Amino acid sequence: MSISPKKIFTGFDSTRYTAYNLGNFREIPQMARLSEEQLFEIEVVGRVLPFKTNNFVVDELIDWDNIPDDPMFILTFPQRDMLLPHHYEEMAELVKAGASPALIREAADRIRLELNPHPAGQLDLNVPHLNGEPLHGMQHKYRETVLFFPSPGQTCHAYCTFCFRWPQFVGLSGLKFASREAEHLVAYLKAHPEVTDVLFTGGDPLLMSARRLADYLEPLIAADLPNLRHIRIGTKALSYWPYRFLTDADSDHMVALLRKVAASGKHLAIMAHFNHPRELEPQPVRQAIQRLRSTGAVIRTQSPVLRHINDDPALWARMWNAQVDLGCVPYYMFLARDTGAQHYFAVPLVRAWEIFREAYQRVSGLGRTVRGPSMSACPGKVQVLGVTEAAGEKIITMRFLQGRNPDWIHRPFFAEYDDKATWLDELKPAFGQPRFFFQDELERIYRECQFASS
Repeated sequence: MSISPKKIFTGFDSTRYTAYNLGNFREIPQMARLSEEQLFEIEVVGRVLPFKTNNFVVDELIDWDNIPDDPMFILTFPQRDMLLPHHYEEMAELVKAGASPALIREAADRIRLELNPHPAGQLDLNVPHLNGEPLHGMQHKYRETVLFFPSPGQTCHAYCTFCFRWPQFVGLSGLKFASREAEHLVAYLKAHPEVTDVLFTGGDPLLMSARRLADYLEPLIAADLPNLRHIRIGTKALSYWPYRFLTDADSDHMVALLRKVAASGKHLAIMAHFNHPRELEPQPVRQAIQRLRSTGAVIRTQSPVLRHINDDPALWARMWNAQVDLGCVPYYMFLARDTGAQHYFAVPLVRAWEIFREAYQRVSGLGRTVRGPSMSACPGKVQVLGVTEAAGEKIITMRFLQGRNPDWIHRPFFAEYDDKATWLDELKPAFGQPRFFFQDELERIYRECQFASS
């Protein structure tokens, strides 16, 4: 049975967007339910990791009778243990002492740089070049797919506390991907006929106005690129602000733009992030899903498996079934990236596979479109296939769903059993092998990229 969040009537128009952050979160009526210690912890952690929520999340998604354990509260409000103890104590002392903003920012930036702000080679290996110049608002990791970061879309309606793109939101110099250059994207696609997919990502591109989004989408359509077959847009807006597609001032224009993209002959995929089944319950979310589907877009859903949020197979099965009922396509179960607050959210690989397997057993074939659990690691997307025994050794079996070298894809490989490992680089090759099969080539790719950028 689902649990409806407890609402507090505020007298304001619920369809009018109101953002909350460190500067005004104490004005939220529900904050009266928190102790002063809890409020202080939000302030301390929010000085290091990004914090932003809004009135829809607060009023519709969080069960305020279940604080501090409510998963949607943990998903959007910073918690003390999201910082390592020594980092928390350092920042807490500064806040208590009334340190200057400059001193707090200096400490926060130092801590952030210790949190692996750009995992999986994003700065070193993924930045493409055009005519010898780097395109810093794009990434090209896999042969068929280019990621594009439109500058106006590098924020969100609310921030997820686990987000691996948290450096986009904290203003740390040199750690933000963004591009205003739609013409560079078109030129790059013309120069790279192997690319079939463009993923607009962020942040959240659907936070942009319809007019600004059109500045990026319409040139792609007008260019009539024969190699470009699929346009994807990553978004959390369906959950965190469904009124973006219903009652915002330009929601009709947004829907019309997406309908135009779908009608152009390009496959339009909305890559929707839902981390908990409660996000699918509010009527505005369901209405927004139906309106998006009416454009001809396909909504594909994804989420990492996260401690404190959704590390329960019954919950995943409920979420996948609800998504199928609403006409969405379950797509990925990821693992928490090795960045930011991974120590707080990470589920060991073996346990994540158990959760996936048990949840997969509880859905029909229509829900078994989902893949996982998958790590978006430096060499590629690595799926944990399971635990078994071979040659008298207990092992973890994996394969690539995507790889920097396409030849790596779907080649099984094996690691020694480790029920505590949470990421690929914590595993050791099985059967006494010194290295995984891809490691030598990955190091060569890294050296070549370093040489090209020097």
